[in-house]
Amino acid sequence: MEKHDYELVHLLPHLQRSIKVRNPNLTDLSPPEEKVRNYPADRAFRIVHGLVDLLDSWKAGSEKTWVLACDGLDRAGHIGGVFFRELLRRRGRQMRLMLLAAVAPGGEPVVRKILGQRSLMKCLAVELPEAAPEPVNREVFAQAALDLDFFVAEDRLRLQIHLVEILRMARLGRLPDLEFKWKVRALEIYSTLGLYADALVYGEDVQATIATNLKPVHESVQWAIFLKLNICYLGLGQAETARQLAEEMALKEKEFAKPEWRCQLCYLLAMLHARYLPRRNTEKAEVYLDEGLRILDEATDLAEDKLNFQYAFNRNGLAMVRHFQGRFEEAIRLCELSQERLEKHLAGDRHRLHRSALLYNLSQVYAVIGEQTKGISYLSAAIEKDPNYSEYYNDRGNLYLRLRQPVEACRDYLKAIELSPPYCEVNTNLGQCYRLMGQFDAAYHAYSVAVDLDPYQSLAYAGRAQCHDAMGRLPEAIADYSAALSLEPDQWDLLASRAVALYGVGDLAASLCDLDQAIKLEPESADLYQNRAVALGELGRSEEAARDLETYLRLQPHAGDRGEVAVQIIALRGLAMDEARHLGDSQPE
Repeated sequence: MEKHDYELVHLLPHLQRSIKVRNPNLTDLSPPEEKVRNYPADRAFRIVHGLVDLLDSWKAGSEKTWVLACDGLDRAGHIGGVFFRELLRRRGRQMRLMLLAAVAPGGEPVVRKILGQRSLMKCLAVELPEAAPEPVNREVFAQAALDLDFFVAEDRLRLQIHLVEILRMARLGRLPDLEFKWKVRALEIYSTLGLYADALVYGEDVQATIATNLKPVHESVQWAIFLKLNICYLGLGQAETARQLAEEMALKEKEFAKPEWRCQLCYLLAMLHARYLPRRNTEKAEVYLDEGLRILDEATDLAEDKLNFQYAFNRNGLAMVRHFQGRFEEAIRLCELSQERLEKHLAGDRHRLHRSALLYNLSQVYAVIGEQTKGISYLSAAIEKDPNYSEYYNDRGNLYLRLRQPVEACRDYLKAIELSPPYCEVNTNLGQCYRLMGQFDAAYHAYSVAVDLDPYQSLAYAGRAQCHDAMGRLPEAIADYSAALSLEPDQWDLLASRAVALYGVGDLAASLCDLDQAIKLEPESADLYQNRAVALGELGRSEEAARDLETYLRLQPHAGDRGEVAVQIIALRGLAMDEARHLGDSQPE
C-alpha cells in the first residue's frame, strides 16, 4: 500500500488523513501563487497504471475470477473510463477479470468507446419496469448544500472529498450561484492535479455560463477561470484553442486593472507562439515578452517581491526563445540573470519551484550545445532544490547515457521509477541503459514494462527486439521488429535489422523484401547494399549481388574489407556467367 500512496490519495482524498505521501515534490508543495509548473499530461495516466499494478499485486496467486460491477460506466469521467480500459487491457486475462457495466438505454456505444474497439463485449438489454420518479425536496437539498459549503469553507482536503456531493446537492437544490462557485473550484482542483480532461468539463461549463451574461462575475474569478482553462487546453495538446482563448482575453485586457495579469497574459501568448503552436514564431513571442516587460516597468503599485519575480519569469521566457533561436550564450546569460535577481530580492523560502526550474533550463541549454557535464551539474543543483521530482532524474539519466556512463544513468532511472507511478518513457530509457551494459535480460524486462504501459511506443519494441536478437531468439525479435514497424513503417534501420533476423531463420525472400524497402528509404547506406548482396547471392541472383557490392565500395571507398569484397565481386561475376550459360542450355530449341 505504501508503494502506491500517491495513487491512493488521488483516488480517495480522505485517505490523506491516514496515509502520508512519501515523496511530495515542489509541484505538490508550492503555494498556489508559486505554482509555475504544471504536471505533464501523462501524470494522470501514471496514477491509473499505479492503481492497476496495485490490484495486480493484490490478486497475485489467486485463480478466482473477479467480477467488477460498475453502474453508469457510460457517465464516467475521463480518467475513470481510462482506468477501466487500462485495467482490462493490461490485466483482464491475466487477472481473470470480468466487467459488468450497467448503462442507460443507448449507452452501449459510449462504453465501447471508453473500453476501446478491441475489447470483448457482450450486450444484454433488459426491460425494467418504470418506477415513478421520486419527488425532489428542493429545500432539503438546498439546505444540505449550504451546510456542506459552510463545513468545507477553504479546507482543501474537505473540498476534494465533498466536491461532487456539493455540486449534486446545489443542482438538486436549485442554487445556481453555489453550483457555479463549486464548478469553478472543480476546475481549479482537477487542473492542479493534472486531470485536465475532467477539469475541462467544468471549465467549459462555467465559460458558457459567463457567456450568457446571466450573471456578473468578478474579474478575479474570470482571470482564474482563464488561467486554468489555458492549462487544460495546453495539457491536452489543444494549443489552437488555447490561442483563441488567450486572444479573446487580450481583446478585453483593459477590463483587467492589475498589471501583473496583463504581464502574465503577454507571457502566455509568447509561450503559445514560441513553444506550443504547430508553427513556431519566436519573433512574435519576443514582441509579447517585451510588451509584458513594458507593463511591469509602468506598474507603480506592484509589490517589490512580485515585481522582481514577474521580471525574472518574463526574462526566463525570453531565454527559452533565445534557446529556440539557437542563441545559446544569450539564453544562458538570461537564466543566470533571472537566478541572480531572485537570489538578491526574494527570501530563500520563496519561489523555490521557479528557482529549481531556472537551473533545469540552464541544464537543457548546455545539453543542446553538447556540454553534457555542465548540464548534469545544473540538473544536480535543480534536484537538490526539488529532490522528489521524478522527471529531473529521468533527464539527468539521459545526459549520463549520452556520455556513455550507463551505471550513473541506471541509478537515476531507477530513482525516477521509485518517485513516480509507472510511466513508459523512463522504463524505455532504463532498457536502453541495460542494453548498453550488455544486461539483456534486465533490458528485456524494462522494455516489456514500457510496452505493457503503452503498446504504441516503437522504441520500446525495437529495443526489446534487439535484446531478443542478442540472445538468439530470432522469431521473438522478428515479432517485435514487426510491432515497431507497424507503428513507424519508414524506419529503415528497423527494416534492416528485421531483414538480418529473417535471414537468420532462413526466410530469404522476406529478408530481401525488407532490404529493398530499407534501400528505398536510405539509398546512401553502404551496409544495406552489402547485406542485400548476401541475400541475392544465396537466391542465385549473382549479377545483382555483384552490382550491390560495387555500390557498397563506391559508397565506402576506404572500406577495411575492400580487397575481400573485390574478390567476392569477381567470384559473383563468374557465378553469374555460369548461371547465364546454364539458363541458355536449359532453353528449348
